[in-house]
Amino acid sequence: MKNISYVLVALVFFMSCKNETKPKKIIKVDYPETAKVEHTDTYFGEDVSDPYRWLEDDRSPETEAWVKTQNATTGGFLDSIPYREELKERLSKLWNYEKVGAPFIEGDYTYFYKNDGLQNQYVIYRYKNEADPSTAEVFLDPNTFKEDGTISLGGTSFSKNGKILAYSISEGGSDWRKILIMDVESKKIVEDTLIDIKFSGMSWYKNEGFYYSSYDKPKGSELSAKTDQHKVYYHKLGTKQSEDQLIYGGTAEQKHRYIYGGVTEDDRYLIVTPRVSTSGNKLMIKDLTQPNSEFITILDHTDTDSNIIENVGSKLYIMTNMDAPNQRIVTVDASNPAPENWVDFIPETENVLSPSTGGGYFFAEYMVDAVSKVLQYDYDGKLVREVKLPGVGSVGGFGAKKEDTESYYSFTNYVTPGSIYKYNIKDGTSELYRKPDIDFNPEDYESKQVFYTSKDGTKVPMIITHKKGLELNGKNPTILYGYGGFNISLTPSFSITNAVWMEQGGVYAVPNLRGGGEYGKAWHDAGTQLKKQNVFDDFIAAGEYLIENNYTSSDYLAISGGSNGGLLVGATMTQRPDLMKVALPAVGVLDMLRYHTFTAGAGWAYDYGTAEDSKEMFDYLKGYSPVHNVKEGVEYPATMVTTGDHDDRVVPAHSFKFAAELQAKQTGNNPTLIRIETDAGHGAGTPVSKILERTADVYGFTLFNMGFEDLPSKSKEKLKD
Repeated sequence: MKNISYVLVALVFFMSCKNETKPKKIIKVDYPETAKVEHTDTYFGEDVSDPYRWLEDDRSPETEAWVKTQNATTGGFLDSIPYREELKERLSKLWNYEKVGAPFIEGDYTYFYKNDGLQNQYVIYRYKNEADPSTAEVFLDPNTFKEDGTISLGGTSFSKNGKILAYSISEGGSDWRKILIMDVESKKIVEDTLIDIKFSGMSWYKNEGFYYSSYDKPKGSELSAKTDQHKVYYHKLGTKQSEDQLIYGGTAEQKHRYIYGGVTEDDRYLIVTPRVSTSGNKLMIKDLTQPNSEFITILDHTDTDSNIIENVGSKLYIMTNMDAPNQRIVTVDASNPAPENWVDFIPETENVLSPSTGGGYFFAEYMVDAVSKVLQYDYDGKLVREVKLPGVGSVGGFGAKKEDTESYYSFTNYVTPGSIYKYNIKDGTSELYRKPDIDFNPEDYESKQVFYTSKDGTKVPMIITHKKGLELNGKNPTILYGYGGFNISLTPSFSITNAVWMEQGGVYAVPNLRGGGEYGKAWHDAGTQLKKQNVFDDFIAAGEYLIENNYTSSDYLAISGGSNGGLLVGATMTQRPDLMKVALPAVGVLDMLRYHTFTAGAGWAYDYGTAEDSKEMFDYLKGYSPVHNVKEGVEYPATMVTTGDHDDRVVPAHSFKFAAELQAKQTGNNPTLIRIETDAGHGAGTPVSKILERTADVYGFTLFNMGFEDLPSKSKEKLKD
């Protein structure tokens, strides 16, 4: 065992103008000895050592033993934090309010999702159309799937007449799913369960069956083995899965990592969007009204993101970023749908477009500096109105069926719990449908957007949220959260966990880094491959802004992010370990030389490139790969790596290796721990009980290592070095 002790700084109280210093508190951390096994890979003539390669074997008893020992070590440390249970209690109390989703009609029933407060999973309720909603009954309760909530409900899809439901479940947080088929009247399962399904929707054709996607079961571990040959199948009701028809994919000359199949609302066309990466897709349609019809190719390359979002007969409405980095909608006839025949319907603007349809209208949602704006258009492309929103923040929804007269949308920001509004599609009026009854007063907090300058002069927006009246003295505990990748936009939204952090006097800051989608394809591309360093520079500059403007200081700054955001944290803490006191990389992509060899990781190459692409790309990846940039003799911030043992999207080996490197090389007194959740995956479907426990652990670890002996809301003074 490697015995490392670290000393907490002295707690300084000022009492009656007299300094009284408490004795230093010493906590001993016995890190497990992680075996180093010689292994070398060669890239373009350069040998790269990988001594922790054995941790990639998620089925080995050695890895299992390592996980148990690491969790015991981390648990022992967390047990020393005096206010961890108090944090969990407050999180539980604030989380414990009724949460109800917007209603939706399927067949003879109106359905809605509801959670009484602390239920691990949301429950689906229903009532007869036009009946009193108070008559609603439980329709499907995922909390009954498994007592601890670790089997969760994935997607749901009703047949066109609403009489049959197909729904997917995830076991232990895995991306692998099973599909069950239920008769909605009797609530009985009517067919054998479909198995081995991954990254799939369920799109019904009439009431006869549905399209779904999956991979062949990989050889080796299903949680880590490579999966890169996606296929679209059609399941006809009343038949066995072994009889399902292969619709697209499965041939060597057309190898795609992600393929999705969807049917238009009128059952006329099947739309297929093959992808080789998470960005860019081919586009083709099949006329389902013509027996034995062939696919018609609209786009035969993956240079753009393009999809059919609506049709009126043979007239197609396509959302695309072809020649429009911020997205536009075009129309074309299905008989001759090549791009040269496209006609602008809603042209590109300076803001990024994200459209939906409902009630015979298009709703064009725009991001204006990461804040929502919604315009309503008719099917002739005429602007009907700008939708009046409840405030400045993020909206979601507006989607509805063509015959609907009402739609629902949600509104939220960092200080406003999500509320649901009912929207009259014809006259454009909104009314509050449901507001949560939560023990949180938005009037006590403020949220403002600032723009700061990154290393290369780029202006980057950031929203900073905290209690009103916060003293800018450089001593406020601060979480800087980021993502910066895959065209994903971070827009303002309320979070119970963030609310508890801010109750403690904490600052929560979210910059919109390059690599995201807040300013369209150009903004995304500026943070990919050989430009990935821009993302880290943007994040570092955000931290420097917070420090320079006295929101916090390096002693009170924590950086946080998950998945690609975990990479962001790992790269930032290895490049600038002096910037922050605490680092919280969650389910992170941390081994940049091997990420593409696991599960569907090769599909991330648009953002990252791979170490096999070229010598230049290899050198670049190795230059920032967190696993490969932990150095001897460096004092890294207090770090708690978090991951799940069933994460088959970003396999936990990334986190295992990074934690092993940190523990072996860390200099100084800051702890470097790993918390490995069991029966948990990348995040989706995680039971509420596990979320509360993990958040209390993370916040407790963060505050404790910033030097707080008690919760900041109760402390008279903060610790000082």
